[in-house]
Amino acid sequence: QVRLVETGGGVVQPGGSLRLSCEASGIIFSIFTMSWYRQRPGQVRELVAEVTSGGIDNYGDSGRGRFTVSRDNAKNLLSLQMNNLKPEDTAVYLCSAWPTYGSPYWGSGTRVTVSS
Repeated sequence: QVRLVETGGGVVQPGGSLRLSCEASGIIFSIFTMSWYRQRPGQVRELVAEVTSGGIDNYGDSGRGRFTVSRDNAKNLLSLQMNNLKPEDTAVYLCSAWPTYGSPYWGSGTRVTVSS
C-alpha cells in the first residue's frame, strides 16, 4: 500500500520559514519523480517544485526563488524548505509521487497558513 505522509505545516508570520517533509512508503522511492503541489482556497492545484529520480529539480512560479526542494532516497523522504513566506503562500501543500507510467500517488496534505 502506497502512503505519502506530509508533515511540517503550521501557522507562520510573513517573512518566516517552514520546512515541509513527505515520508513515502510502499514505493521504490528512488525511481519516482517527487513533487510538491499546493492548493489555495478556490484555486486549482499548482506545482510548487519537483525533483526527478536523477536529482534534477524544477520549480513552478509559486516556488521559484524562495523555496528549495530536496530528496533523501535513503530515508524515502522529500522535503521543501520555504523561506520568506507570504500570505499568498497560504495553502494546503501536497506531496505526490509520479511513476513513469500510470497515475501519480498523492498524500492528504499539510496546511500552511501565513498570517500576522
